Amino acid sequence: MRLIISREHLLKGLTVAGKAVGSKASFPILMNFKLTLDEKGLTVLGGNNELTISTLIPYMIEDKEIIRNTKHGSTLIGSKILTEIIRRIECDEVSITVVDDTIVKIEGGKSSFQLNSMKPEEYPEIDLEQTGVVFDIDSRELSKLVEQTSFAASAKEQRPILMAVNLSAVDGKLVATATDSARLARKEIDLEDEIEFSANVPAKTLLEITRMFESGGKVTTAVSDKKILFSFDSTLVSSRLINGEYPNTKNIIPKTFNYFLEVNSAQLVAAMERASLLSQERENVVKLTMTSSTLEVASRSAQIGSANETLSTFQFNGDILEISFNSDYVISAIKALKTEDVTIAFIGEMKPFVVKSDKDPSIVQLVTPVRTY
Repeated sequence: MRLIISREHLLKGLTVAGKAVGSKASFPILMNFKLTLDEKGLTVLGGNNELTISTLIPYMIEDKEIIRNTKHGSTLIGSKILTEIIRRIECDEVSITVVDDTIVKIEGGKSSFQLNSMKPEEYPEIDLEQTGVVFDIDSRELSKLVEQTSFAASAKEQRPILMAVNLSAVDGKLVATATDSARLARKEIDLEDEIEFSANVPAKTLLEITRMFESGGKVTTAVSDKKILFSFDSTLVSSRLINGEYPNTKNIIPKTFNYFLEVNSAQLVAAMERASLLSQERENVVKLTMTSSTLEVASRSAQIGSANETLSTFQFNGDILEISFNSDYVISAIKALKTEDVTIAFIGEMKPFVVKSDKDPSIVQLVTPVRTY
């Protein structure tokens, strides 16, 4: 294999594929990139046991030549060292030559490197075929779907299924659900296709994928029994699914409520952030006390002291209500709504409550209160 390639575009490709290469791998071979040059361009492949990313650097981008002086071939080369070399080398173009199956020569500017390489046949076979249910979705809609739900997934490995965002399609809608058992986030968007599936996708993977979207455009998604595949721009991302049945959350969101609080999102978030400074040893628990004329945010710490703050601009419907909760959960829920005002609907002191926006009924957040003494 031989080529001269734009350093800028090569670094971009290595950075994208490198998101799938961890600092440690159960198989040392997965610490390498697989580079393949063919008639389409240079494909950079990186992966681990859960995530695989393949991105194509074409010969031409618009009228600009990106790759020249080529000879087709393939090689395996250490991902970390290659990325660092290309990042630090001072030149506009980089020459890459596979001398034999064990040496790759990299030259650019006044720098020259010879890196150990491996035969491409040693890399495991990766399935990047679009199989199962295939549909298209706008990248901006997918990003918003993930951003407004994934934060509620669990970060603890005791129950792997809760580290996933459940994506399900039915009746022309794509629904994303995430829960760590103490809170729940659900968002739905319309689909053009009448399809049905249910897949548990690691929340961290979904966030990583949506960060790769550079601009609005189509994302082709393929869901099969064991993997989900996203195709956009010149990149393919394949993620394994988390096995198991996702908790049934369809009937967990209450239909009727006894109390309603409408308040400015930023003001309530700021008040809770200040109050929670005193409650960090108790999972940032704060208490809301609400009447038709008073809205108080309070916290208490046996070691530090207490904090109280009143808000003047709000509307509360119902009798007096006191309820305590993890402020981080409610702050995250409010921020995910991205609206100026928020509505919080309650049933009672120890019943889960809903955080929502009247302007966007497609998203709902559920938080479980905590008991204080």
